[in-house]
Amino acid sequence: MTSFKKRLYRLLEDGRENDHAARRVTRLLVALVLVTVAISVLETVPAIQASWGRHLSDVQLGLGFVFLAEYLCRLLVADLHPPLRRYGPVGSRLRYALQPMAIIDLLAILPLLLVFVLPVTALPALAVLRLLRFLKLLRYSPALRSLAAAMAGEKRALAASFLIVCGVILVASTLMYLVEHDEQPDVFGSIPLAAWWAVTTATTTGYGDVVPSTALGKMIAGLVMMTGYALLALPVGIIASAFAREVHSRDFVVTWSMVSRVPLFEDLKAGEVAEVAKLLRSHVVTAGELIAERGEAAHCMYFVASGEVEVTMPSGIVQLGEGAYFGEMALLRQRRHLATVRAVERTQLLVLDAASLKHLMRQNPELARRIQNEAQAREAWARQGGGDLTEEELHQPEALDLPPPHSVHVKDERPA
Repeated sequence: MTSFKKRLYRLLEDGRENDHAARRVTRLLVALVLVTVAISVLETVPAIQASWGRHLSDVQLGLGFVFLAEYLCRLLVADLHPPLRRYGPVGSRLRYALQPMAIIDLLAILPLLLVFVLPVTALPALAVLRLLRFLKLLRYSPALRSLAAAMAGEKRALAASFLIVCGVILVASTLMYLVEHDEQPDVFGSIPLAAWWAVTTATTTGYGDVVPSTALGKMIAGLVMMTGYALLALPVGIIASAFAREVHSRDFVVTWSMVSRVPLFEDLKAGEVAEVAKLLRSHVVTAGELIAERGEAAHCMYFVASGEVEVTMPSGIVQLGEGAYFGEMALLRQRRHLATVRAVERTQLLVLDAASLKHLMRQNPELARRIQNEAQAREAWARQGGGDLTEEELHQPEALDLPPPHSVHVKDERPA
């Protein structure tokens, strides 16, 4: 049971891009969400409902049971989440059930539960509830999650802009009431009546059903219309800048995390890792494209940001997924690739060029010392049998024209 739960956790919650089964499950769930939303929309068309209503209802019922099984499975593995483990089997599941995404999952199965309770006349109203299943896509879309996080982070600024909009509408309604209530008492006879005109005008909608007739009223209307553009730009600008900042922060954290896991950089300070991360450039390769060939000169290090690559070595074939890296020692030592690397699928790589790192190390001697120390330590470990570096690799001339560090001395204890 434990191994089954762990595998189920990896399929549903772990989110590892290099796990093919987990990716297939995710794609299947996304497809089912889109199908149920599409069916909910089509069910409102009278002709389709008359011809296919029964079949569509059966499909919706089946999808409801699938989402119910998904929800129960997520509750089953809730105690495997690292932040929730300390609360025990019951407490962890209760806390998981109160999380926003778990509540959305519960709303997704609510139509299935209500179909057995509500009368037949109320069943068409379930189409509205089924459309809430669209929110399940938040779990699988980093962009949507970033947008939600950006809006949550700027809630005070958005609330302030909303108050400004309400204030402008209130002032416009009051002015138009004072100017036009004698001329058009049926549409401007009170401030609440004038508020409809103010809303449509300030939002630049302008339905045309209510228009001022006096010269002063038209001047006020023009001013409100011009102000409306600024009112719309205010929240849009807040959300756009917050979204861009959120995406940049997320990408930087992911990149920083990948760099900090490399043994060559793991002892660096956070600021130094950030400086190295800034040197990365993105490179996209298609399926089957050659990344590195055995025997050619190596001068770059690669991080797999997304996708998968295949490393063909004399000893066998290894596949590397998201978060993996290769070629780190090529940054400090001129050498040739010992393996051929190809993309298994469309893959985004982050490339760290040796020349760029060399320039950074020349500007930061302390950073250079730390990296050189780690490089020498790794070579010493390889000489003692701890790695798979060959003798030819260990004795390649150095690519970086830097003085050797004085704090680490590697002693060759091999027999003469």
